[in-house]
This record gives sequence, C-alpha cells and structure tokens, in this order.
Amino acid sequence: MSTRNTLGDCRIIELPRIANPRGDLSFLEGSRHVPFDIRRVFYVYDVPTGESRGAHAHYKLQEFVICLSGSFDIALDDGQTKATIHLNRPWQGLYIPPMIWVATVNFDAGSIYLGLASELYEEADYIRDYSEYLRLVRGTA
Repeated sequence: MSTRNTLGDCRIIELPRIANPRGDLSFLEGSRHVPFDIRRVFYVYDVPTGESRGAHAHYKLQEFVICLSGSFDIALDDGQTKATIHLNRPWQGLYIPPMIWVATVNFDAGSIYLGLASELYEEADYIRDYSEYLRLVRGTA
C-alpha cells in the first residue's frame, strides 16, 4: 500500500466561477483544477430522504465530489479521525485521496452529486467492509 492518507489530505477546491446576470458558469479541467487526470465521471440523484450513499474506501482511486444542486454531507474517516464536510455550492468540490472511508449522508431533496474519479470502475479497488478498512489503515491486516 502507498503512503497513508489522512483527513488533512482531503480539501475543498474552489473552481473558476464566472458571474453573469444571465447565469453563472463554473468549469474544471483535469490535472489543472482537479489534482488528477479524470478517467470516469458519475452522478447520483433522486436519493430518497434518509438514505445514504458510499460507505467505502478505495485502495488507489482519487475522487473529486461536487454538489451540483441541493446539498449533502460527506462523512470522512481516516481510521483515526472523523470529519463531516457540507457541500452545497457548485463552484466548490471536495478532493478525496485513496484510503479514506467515505459516506454521503443528509441529502436534500433534488440534490445532485457529481463524482470525478482518477480510475475506471474496478470492484477490486473498493473496500466495503469497515472492519477490514480499519485493519488495513491501522496496519493490523
């Protein structure tokens, strides 16, 4: 496994924001505004009230999350420290490095979650069992 990431490696990144009376515009470019080459884009929507998404970590995938509409919380855990980040601005995104446990919770009705990923989908990259995740990050696996 590579260098251990902590919550200090997660960060909000402000994207360019062009204000216009006819509507604002934001954009991003992989490896310029997002700290990796984008290999996959996905989005989550129509999440029922009270439901959560995620609850996993990745061995190598890096992710950049933007709330395009509405709001939701990203619960982060590095095996030692936990934090919750509230996303509700489409010109801000949250960078999440590998080996951080992530759950998305508290979706407002109509929220849209945009995820940009550094890797193509690969089930073997997912750690879906929290106990296993803790064993890995604490070096007891």
